[in-house]
Amino acid sequence: MALIRKIGIVGLGHVGAHVANALLMQGIPDELYLADVNEQKLTSEAQDLNDALSFYPRTCKIEAVGDEYERLAECDVIVNAAGNVTSSAKDRDGELFVTTDIARTFVARIADAGFKGVWVSVSNPCDVVCTEIWRLSGCDPRRVIGSGTALDSARLRNAIAGKVGLDQHSICAYMLGEHGFSQFAAFSAVNFGGKLLAELASEQPERFGFDQAEVEELARRGGYVTYAGKQCTEYAVSLAAVRLVQAVVGNEHYVTACSTLLTGEYGQSGHFTSLPCVIGADGVEEVYSLSLNEREEKAFAASCEHIQGNIARLGEWWEADSRVK
Repeated sequence: MALIRKIGIVGLGHVGAHVANALLMQGIPDELYLADVNEQKLTSEAQDLNDALSFYPRTCKIEAVGDEYERLAECDVIVNAAGNVTSSAKDRDGELFVTTDIARTFVARIADAGFKGVWVSVSNPCDVVCTEIWRLSGCDPRRVIGSGTALDSARLRNAIAGKVGLDQHSICAYMLGEHGFSQFAAFSAVNFGGKLLAELASEQPERFGFDQAEVEELARRGGYVTYAGKQCTEYAVSLAAVRLVQAVVGNEHYVTACSTLLTGEYGQSGHFTSLPCVIGADGVEEVYSLSLNEREEKAFAASCEHIQGNIARLGEWWEADSRVK
């Protein structure tokens, strides 16, 4: 009997709806379960997607489940896209209380219903929400993946490509740390076919000796350029999420920057943030620590401190929670 791939999405706003469409465009799910508390929005999105089935490469069973979150428990992957984008107009911390409050309405219910799959969370602030999902669900933290700086790393590669004239698919470059303004570019590890940026900058300074601070800022602020003209981000972030889903259901052992629980990397632990990770059927299979330079290590510590500060702002309510393992 063929394996049936079941994907769930919580939150059918701009991002959640685009995740659904991208999943179907790539023919990934056999069954797609859509959850949202806005009944009319959910009904409309489900209708639109069902109307489009003739144009997708594969058919799919699409169900709108409203707030019956327990129905997602049999999914292989659940994408958390629940939030309020207008709250993050100035920075991603703006959704801190909104998205964590929303998470408390469904995470434990899904976990209690027996969910054994993988969470892929894109809601902001991404690293804090992932930490909350882990604590609320009590699951193996490796089964919680935040989109984190997967998208910011793509923005970094795009910015570098514009400076050096090489295809961004040929550039290995990561933004690390928080999916927020404290993230940073690990320029010491940037390479082109294994050739380090530092070596190329020495050999061809006119081409590879670009202003790294400028490029880093382009990656860091790219989302707000998008937001300024359309009051949302949707295409790129949804594709970043779908790429993670694809890596899980395909057991690809795909390497990308994404948010995962720190367990001592660079002296940090107990919360989620982005480092290069290997993604497969069980979620995060391995975390890679890069040989960061002094500037980058300080930036990583500062980024973690910011995330920890946001977690502290939520209060200590979860300290006594019986789900904390």
